[in-house]
Amino acid sequence: MLVLILGIAALLSGYLFYSRLAERAILPYKEPPPAISMRDGIDYVPMKRHKNLLIQFLNIAGTGPIFGALMGAKWGPIVFLWIIFGTIFGGAVHDYMTGMMSMRNGGASVTGLIKRYLGERTRYPILILIVFLMVMVSATFARSASDLLVHITGIPMFIWMAVILIYFMASTVLPIDKLIGKIYPLFGTLLLVMAAAIIIGLAVQGYTFPGITLENLHPTGAEYYPDMFITVACGAISGFHATQSPMIARCTTREKDGRMIFYGAMCVESVVALIWATAGLTFYGDTGGLTDALAAGGSAGVVYEISMSVAGPIGGILAIIGVIICPITSGDTAMRSARLMIQDDRQIHSDNVKATLSLTIILSFFIVGLCLLDFSILWQYFSWLNQTLACIVLWTATVFLLRTNANRMYSLITALPAIFMTMTVTSFIMHSGQGFSLDYTVSLMIAAFVTVAATVLYVREYASKKTENQE
Repeated sequence: MLVLILGIAALLSGYLFYSRLAERAILPYKEPPPAISMRDGIDYVPMKRHKNLLIQFLNIAGTGPIFGALMGAKWGPIVFLWIIFGTIFGGAVHDYMTGMMSMRNGGASVTGLIKRYLGERTRYPILILIVFLMVMVSATFARSASDLLVHITGIPMFIWMAVILIYFMASTVLPIDKLIGKIYPLFGTLLLVMAAAIIIGLAVQGYTFPGITLENLHPTGAEYYPDMFITVACGAISGFHATQSPMIARCTTREKDGRMIFYGAMCVESVVALIWATAGLTFYGDTGGLTDALAAGGSAGVVYEISMSVAGPIGGILAIIGVIICPITSGDTAMRSARLMIQDDRQIHSDNVKATLSLTIILSFFIVGLCLLDFSILWQYFSWLNQTLACIVLWTATVFLLRTNANRMYSLITALPAIFMTMTVTSFIMHSGQGFSLDYTVSLMIAAFVTVAATVLYVREYASKKTENQE
């Protein structure tokens, strides 16, 4: 329990202190923000800070900080360090900078930001890749939620899939404050209550909590680097978040609120990840028991077993509802962000109802198609693609800081995690069976070469005098 408390305290310290350093990198504030200057009543809608915080939290959470944390816990308590420090120096900075870059660029989607700062040649490859990822996220989350609902209710899956898809379409088309803005704060609170119920239940029932160790405790001896850093995404750093922050950037009424909304939401998500990683190791006793449970029932099965055993019938049902809500409320915003990215690229305004509906229907057909197929092989690559996107966005933010801040030292805030993630995603795809299956040492050498090359490009940009004014 002490490790969990210290972990939460570290995340709080990161928010209170390190986030202010990130905030200084984008000062002075530019007012009015897009929510005010570009208000359209659909996507650009001013909302209160606390509401934006809870919506951002629920948007980015999904099942990532739960499922990813449980799978990452197979390496043992060392996963806590990645969740904590990965969030403070990587994930929260990534989310904050994406939100602030979007606000400085008229609420631009992440695809537009990458194109602006990394060059026009990235336009279509990045757009196609990210839209495809968003459709995969929507399809997977819709399917995972419906499977769990079938398990609980016995109602056929196609009925739940139809209900979820109708909800997806409504939340994609309706003004953001009409559906998402009303129910997300409630669901975000429920997710936090669920996590608290699990950890309190474990403590009350006298379970032994794990201590901290740097030892690799994975039952099969799998390397923790880079595998663990890819497996635990949403609890530490996730490129998916870069697709969500611009939506809330269009609803934020003051740039000053960005630190709490974007950096803060990521810290809150990491608390949830810490709780579930702790719960997995505590409930099953060790990494071997957790690994066996994951193999037998999957992450959803583990969540169901822990929830019903620890929180009791009522608490367990609430916990399961929370796990259902998470994927649904990230799946719909993934679909909405896909719609926004396409419209932004084609310069189609959201008040063009015909175009908005047409895009939503087309995206829905793709989601249905993926739900009916076994795309598990494609999904195996999602974690790597997700972390690769985070890497790209960190480099994008680095260029942004170099061009907009006279003190170029501030660019290190994003450049250092970008360098680390470049090494991580490159070594993983080289070594993993999902990639080239190269020798581990050879993979690290290739990754080091790629990382050095990226660092040289950064140094060249750092030494240049290219700047731009932010209106």
